[in-house]
Amino acid sequence: MKQLLTLLAGLFLLAGCETDNFDPPKSQLTGRVIYQDEAVGVRTQGVQLELWQRGYAFFNKIPLNVAQDGSFSASLFDGTYKLTRLRDNGPWMNNTDSITVEVRGNTIVDVPVQPYYVVRNVTFNKSGNVITASCQVSQATAGRNIESVTLFVNTTQFVDTNNSLVGQQAKTGAALGNLSQPLSFSYTLPSNVRSVCYVRIGVRTQGVGELYYSPVQKIVL
Repeated sequence: MKQLLTLLAGLFLLAGCETDNFDPPKSQLTGRVIYQDEAVGVRTQGVQLELWQRGYAFFNKIPLNVAQDGSFSASLFDGTYKLTRLRDNGPWMNNTDSITVEVRGNTIVDVPVQPYYVVRNVTFNKSGNVITASCQVSQATAGRNIESVTLFVNTTQFVDTNNSLVGQQAKTGAALGNLSQPLSFSYTLPSNVRSVCYVRIGVRTQGVGELYYSPVQKIVL
């Protein structure tokens, strides 16, 4: 009886070792959400893509969180995946067509989108405790009106509608009547911001939940 128990214990240990010895995924999928070959800036934890792998009895979606600079990454097993853009999940037109992605080792794929409005030629300057900014906003897709263009300021590198503890300044209505002209901002920093701040500009389209953002810029005070 003792020998039988010892044999069974050994089999359980062997099974446990075999389970633990599965190799983790070693291939890295990286990419960007792009418009005209440029990465699209988005809100931190605000935009997501999905990966699906077909051909298995059981499978779940693999969420791809898009970083604020438009990049994404995931560790995967080699194989064929379908990458999907979610409906109403970004500052662009809905396009739920899937993209076939062949992962064989480290793989790079860019995901094209069609924004409604874009921000270009963004500049920031400081004079004392005053931040000035300039940008050009243009319509990339007809059919929706512009709602606002906002300068966001934060003390960390994460800057958007949910991360602007220092403050923000928005232009709306008549101030956006002529987008052929650059837009200018001037923001006075509060006295408790003394070393660095981070800034970016976002444009909101009417009826669209997410903003299109310029890249984050660090300003040393």
